[in-house]
Amino acid sequence: MVTISLATGLDFEDMFDLAPVSLWMEDYSGLKLLFDQWRAEGITDLLAFLREDPTRLQLCSQSYKVLRVNQYTLDLFKAPDQQTLQSRLHEVFRGDMLDSILVELLALWRGDQGFETRSVNYALDGRRLDVQVRARVVPGYEDSWSRVLVSLEDVTAEVQGLEQLQRSEQYARDLFEHSPVSLWVEDFSAVKRLLDEVRARGITDFRTFLKVHPEFVTRCMREIRVIDVNRQTLEMFCAKSKPELLHNLSRVFRGEMYDSFAEQLQDLWDGKLVQQREVVNYALNGETLHIHLELSIMVSQAQNWDLVLLSLVDITARKKAEAYLEYLGKHDVLTQLRNRAFYMEELNRLSRKGPWPLAMVAIDMNGLKAVNDEHGHAAGDAMLRRLGEVLAKAVDDPSCVARIGGDEFMVLLPATDERGAIAMQERILSLLEMNNQFYPGHTIHLAMGHACGQEGASMEAVGHRADQAMYADKARFYRERETDRRLGSSGS
Repeated sequence: MVTISLATGLDFEDMFDLAPVSLWMEDYSGLKLLFDQWRAEGITDLLAFLREDPTRLQLCSQSYKVLRVNQYTLDLFKAPDQQTLQSRLHEVFRGDMLDSILVELLALWRGDQGFETRSVNYALDGRRLDVQVRARVVPGYEDSWSRVLVSLEDVTAEVQGLEQLQRSEQYARDLFEHSPVSLWVEDFSAVKRLLDEVRARGITDFRTFLKVHPEFVTRCMREIRVIDVNRQTLEMFCAKSKPELLHNLSRVFRGEMYDSFAEQLQDLWDGKLVQQREVVNYALNGETLHIHLELSIMVSQAQNWDLVLLSLVDITARKKAEAYLEYLGKHDVLTQLRNRAFYMEELNRLSRKGPWPLAMVAIDMNGLKAVNDEHGHAAGDAMLRRLGEVLAKAVDDPSCVARIGGDEFMVLLPATDERGAIAMQERILSLLEMNNQFYPGHTIHLAMGHACGQEGASMEAVGHRADQAMYADKARFYRERETDRRLGSSGS
């Protein structure tokens, strides 16, 4: 059995040399003399004094003397012996180390008999070592600091792991912040508790429950907590900062969002933790945003829903393009009225379902070809646009008016008899008269005819009768015009 006796020094020597940690016995007396000198010169703020002149910090580091190191230290610093290590200490203590010794200097200046800090040293093979430094003035040497026991723990792996973790976190943060789509991190845990409470009450038909208790949807919406949003979100919703956006969420999620969120709740009730749908939100400037939303509850948070990731892609431009294409499919670009395709579809629908009687007014512009030939198609197109304005104002829903040919138009009047059809023609002529007075230049003349059909009648036949009536009206117009010309009339 070995008896530990520091008085003899034998067992301490063995313990020092065999310790499984880097140990250094150092002499700090030179540092103490330097401190005493500075105090005598009236220095009280050591930190400011050292920062005033960086060479003073180097002077402190050069005042240490290494008396002895153990075998673990030699192995750690790749030194064959203590003499080699001591002769190359300038390679061990360099670079980043000068910044870290400030902690120990300030502790000793305050009168502490020990300190603990983290520093950087370098092995003789050039390898960087991150070390945890602990030092203590050996008892009995408090007045001279000539014996200070220092231990170094190699924490390089820990520091590198922490740095790697920080880099990974920063990488993830950068991916989030600079994503080209709007990202939201939200906490749905309160929503889950509310759904669980509903289940606990024995509710199984959640869709019916929402119809009976629509306020439940609003309550759930209010319980969602937004944890974070990225830069693209601020840009998309015209917010200057995250606080501005988060304080105005009621302006963002409103209107149609209620129904969309009700569907989200239904999917969550059914266990769909990954969802996607198209919704409507609003930017803070009031602009309507059509959004493709994807919601995903993290698998690791499936039990409490406290981490939910939502991505929002602005599809407003696509929606506008789709709406415009749909508009083009049903409208005439020149007159802005319905086109022939819509007219045929609407005629077939009314033929099947009514309401009856169904009146049809056929319209044709008189003299358009002559205008095109004499003044160009631009002049003719202008007249067609003017007629489109007149007919759009004259015909209200559920009736419809369509351009079915070059200068041919048709009005469909559901639940309208012959008297109503005549009234429509009179309304069109009245508005046309005002239009002709407003626009100088070419006067628009129309030929019109109408016909009515009861349930079971052939709508094709009704349309043919309306056309025949229109052609008869057109013939009268040209006969009267010819008669006026023969009589020398100056009429148009």
